[in-house]
Amino acid sequence: MEALVHVTRGDIIEAVHYGDIAVCDVTGKLLGSVGDPSRRIYWRSSAKPIQALPVVYSGAADRFGFTAKELSVCCASHCGSAEHVDTVRGILAKIGLDEAALQCGTHVPGDPQQRQWLAANNRDPLPVMNNCSGKHAGKLASTVAMGGDVERYLELDSPVQQAILRDMSVLSGVAEQDMVISTDGCSAPTHGFGLREMATSFARLCWPDDMPTRIQSSAPRIIAAMAAEPVMVSGRGSFNSELLAAFQGRVVAKGGAEGLMVLGLTARGIGIAVRSRDGSARGQSVVVLEILDQLGALDDEARQALDRFIKPQLRNCRDDVIGHICAAGFRLGA
Repeated sequence: MEALVHVTRGDIIEAVHYGDIAVCDVTGKLLGSVGDPSRRIYWRSSAKPIQALPVVYSGAADRFGFTAKELSVCCASHCGSAEHVDTVRGILAKIGLDEAALQCGTHVPGDPQQRQWLAANNRDPLPVMNNCSGKHAGKLASTVAMGGDVERYLELDSPVQQAILRDMSVLSGVAEQDMVISTDGCSAPTHGFGLREMATSFARLCWPDDMPTRIQSSAPRIIAAMAAEPVMVSGRGSFNSELLAAFQGRVVAKGGAEGLMVLGLTARGIGIAVRSRDGSARGQSVVVLEILDQLGALDDEARQALDRFIKPQLRNCRDDVIGHICAAGFRLGA
């Protein structure tokens, strides 16, 4: 375990976030690391671009005429904005289902305008506002295309979940029986294995030439959709969406719960997995951008676009700058 982030107040380091990093190529070779690159964790929402692959290769995307925006929201941990909700509803309408088919549960949306609307109208949050509703809509679309039972789309033995399990295995190199499977916050299965295998998965997502034909045909389309519609993946102003927008398809990235982010450099076939030990995402942007800088991937244009995420300011109640969140000086070991 090594320090990744320092949180300063004045001249004192007031808090430290520790974590682990793995950087791999398509062969699974470890190109760089910090801490324990083999640390076993759950994918959580970082798996969503992989979980969206069946939406394409099942034929659902073409059969129902999904747009890039709709494919992108299938990979999303969105903020529940009106734009996100409308896009998810569009998917459901195209596949002939209503919002009652979503089994993701509800939570208060992150979007402030939606929260205000709910309060003003004395309404409870809807499943379609759940940050995973796009993923669930994609799973439902795949289930319809595969001829499965839409009421069982979250069951591990359903066609779509079995397809995801196979994809997880072939991309990571981890045998299905060696994965630890639990339940995510949205009630879908979540898969657990090492950071190194996660990084390898995204490297292969970027360079799927040696993968099965189904992944070769679907991965580029998923990555292109996320690049074309980055706001759908998270929300306006969020680090994940701004990162995708700044790199314009040269980076595919998806954050997950408990401080996880997995990325791929699409032109180099390199995957990166980083996770804090305490589950905090407070310094996530700092760590990710430092990694990209050390790998020579953070060019001047991207640096300028993402400047506010490189060393975020801490401000007090009068809006005075009183500290920063910054990289702790870690280096990617060969």
